[in-house]
Amino acid sequence: MSLIATNLTWAEVDLNAIKNNIRTLQELTGVDVMAVVKANGYGHGMLPVAKAALEAGAAYCAVARIPEGIELREAGIQAPVHVMGPSLSHRFRDAIQHHLEITLFQMEQIEPLRQVAASVGRPARVHVKVETGMNRIGADPDDALVMLQTLAGIPEIEVAGLFTHYARADEEDTTTTDRQEETFLQFLQTVTENGLRPKVIHAGNSATAVTRPASRFDMVRAGVSMYGLHPSREVRLPRDFKPALTWKTQLRHVHHIKAGEGISYGHRYVTSGEERIGVIPVGYGDGWRRTDENEVLLHGKRAPVVGRVCMDQCMLQLDSFPGAAVGDEVVLLGRQGADHIAAEDVAARWNTINYEVTCGISARIPREYLR
Repeated sequence: MSLIATNLTWAEVDLNAIKNNIRTLQELTGVDVMAVVKANGYGHGMLPVAKAALEAGAAYCAVARIPEGIELREAGIQAPVHVMGPSLSHRFRDAIQHHLEITLFQMEQIEPLRQVAASVGRPARVHVKVETGMNRIGADPDDALVMLQTLAGIPEIEVAGLFTHYARADEEDTTTTDRQEETFLQFLQTVTENGLRPKVIHAGNSATAVTRPASRFDMVRAGVSMYGLHPSREVRLPRDFKPALTWKTQLRHVHHIKAGEGISYGHRYVTSGEERIGVIPVGYGDGWRRTDENEVLLHGKRAPVVGRVCMDQCMLQLDSFPGAAVGDEVVLLGRQGADHIAAEDVAARWNTINYEVTCGISARIPREYLR
């Protein structure tokens, strides 16, 4: 049965859009693609998105934490899985047993990992992260070189990849990214001269993948681009990319309110005359933020949200929608008729980024997957 018939509020995820975006990125870059499915696939649903990305030809999946990788394995995904974030040593055994490729960035990680790998009887696969200017996790180039030299003599640990991460690749000013790219290129030259270059080198996130050919290396990481979301206002995806997620609800109550009445908590909105007010069952408990000037699509037109957003409901001003009735579809994010509310539009109203809009859609919102 469709989610429309069984739920008040739901999200539709177009898996064909996910596949299209992976193929488009492959054609654009000419290298392998790592599908970044952490944080529940940026709110789209990790498992269906990962499977769609792999069907479209993605070479890797990427997660932030070992439990996310285990979830992929338990769902039957056999492709290489890279854990990009830090991992606790007591989870090393889980990573090795589930064939996950973890991130190394400290010398202190090596011996505990070697011991666990020896006890499991299977080499641990790792990606060494090099710090070039993000200043998050990563080894400085000199330390990273020592790590690679050390790892070359440890049969229990296999270096599957080497990577870095750009801090400002989604900005118009390329000064910082130029510097990071040059630092990484110089490091790679040293690594290669020392016979330590691993099979997979990756640095390009969505922004870098579409703007910096020199940083594509062996593989690019498809984060927001896989979901059809623009890396930033300055860096836009080509037209061939398609947004994958539409967030919908229904009009559940319509009533007439006389002049001078307050709407919702705090009565921040007071009717100026007799007004037609509608109620939709979505609120900040679902990820629809408690901010002013929200709007939605109804009958293909923008309808303003009035009064404070509640945890589970919010109200619409319907004077411009005389035909609106209970059961009518309302779109919070996506297309309806000729109009479209993009994640970037919502992010601008919320003073945040599109990543946070989709990642913030609550787990209680069911996802329907369109194939």
